[in-house]
Amino acid sequence: MQADQSTVRTLGPAAVPGVLPDAFSDLSLRQLLSFRAVADEGSFHAAADVLGYTQSAVSQHVAALEASLGVRLFDRGRGRRTVALTEAGAVLLRHVDPIADRLQAARADLQAYARGETGTLRVGVYQSVGARALPAIIGRFGREWPGVDVRLTEVLSDEGGLALVAAGTLDLAFGVLPFAPGPFEGVELLRDPFVLVAARDSPLAGLPGPPSLELIAEQKLIGFRSCRSTRWSEERLRETGREPEFVFRSEDNGIVQAMAAAGLGVALVPLLAVDTSDPGVCVVPTDLEPRRIALAWHRDRYRTPAMLAFVAIAREVCATLADELGMGHPGA
Repeated sequence: MQADQSTVRTLGPAAVPGVLPDAFSDLSLRQLLSFRAVADEGSFHAAADVLGYTQSAVSQHVAALEASLGVRLFDRGRGRRTVALTEAGAVLLRHVDPIADRLQAARADLQAYARGETGTLRVGVYQSVGARALPAIIGRFGREWPGVDVRLTEVLSDEGGLALVAAGTLDLAFGVLPFAPGPFEGVELLRDPFVLVAARDSPLAGLPGPPSLELIAEQKLIGFRSCRSTRWSEERLRETGREPEFVFRSEDNGIVQAMAAAGLGVALVPLLAVDTSDPGVCVVPTDLEPRRIALAWHRDRYRTPAMLAFVAIAREVCATLADELGMGHPGA
C-alpha cells in the first residue's frame, strides 16, 4: 500500500507545545489508524505487520500527523526498537480510539448488509451461558438459518464481550444487566439466582430456608475471578460489616464445584454455573438478587435479519430453560 504523499515538516525547537496549527482538516484516517497501531503495538515494525503496510509507510503517516498537529506524539529513543507515547500522544489516543472503533463497526455493518441471509454471525459468550443455554440456541438457529455461519468467541466476563461489540468485532454478546457504559442495547433473557454449593454433608443442607447474608459472609468461600456478578455479590456481603473470605477462585465452573464438593469451602455462584446433577454437592438457594442475563448489540449498527432471528430464538430458548430450572424471566 502506498504511503501518504503529505509534506512532512521537521519538528524542532520552533514547535511550540500547546499551540496547534489549524490543520485538523488535513488529517487522514490512514494517519490516525497508523498512529493508533503504533501506540497499541509499541513499535513501528509491529504496527506495520498489523496493518499490512510497510514500516516506512507507517513512519511517514505518523510523521505527517505530528507535522500537521505541531506536537511530537512518540518518544523515539536511540537504539530502541520500541517507542512510547508522549503526553500529547496520550491525549490524542483518547480521541482516536472511538474513531477507529466506529470505522471498524461501520465496515462490519456494510459487510453484514451486503450478506443478507448468508455470511457470518459473530457471538460472544461466557462459560455458564455457553454450557446451559447456548447449545439449544445454536441447534435451533442452525436449522432455521442454515446459510449463516455462527462464529463463537468465549470471553472471561460479560465486560470482555461488550468491549468486542463496541469495537465491531462481535455482532452480539451475552452479558449481564445493567450493561457497562457504552453504545449498547439489548434484551433481558432470564434471571439467574445466586446459590451456595457445598459438600453433600454440609450443615447448610439442613437449613429450613435461605441462609442470611451474615451466615454466608462467615463461610470460607469459593468463587470466580473475573465475573462481574460475583463482584456484586461480594459487595452485598460486605454490607454485613464482614469482609468475605475467599479461599479459592477459578474461572472454571467444574473446578469451582469440585472444590466445594471436596469441602474446601462453599461456592457462591449463579445457578447456571452449577451442575445440579452432581451427587457430591448440595445446592442451597439464597436471597441475593439474581443476575439478569441479557443479549447485547451495538445500538448504532444495522441489525441483519439473522441477528434479529438469533435474538428471538435466544429469548424463546431461555424462557423454556428458566421455566425448567424455576428461574424468573421477563415473560413470566
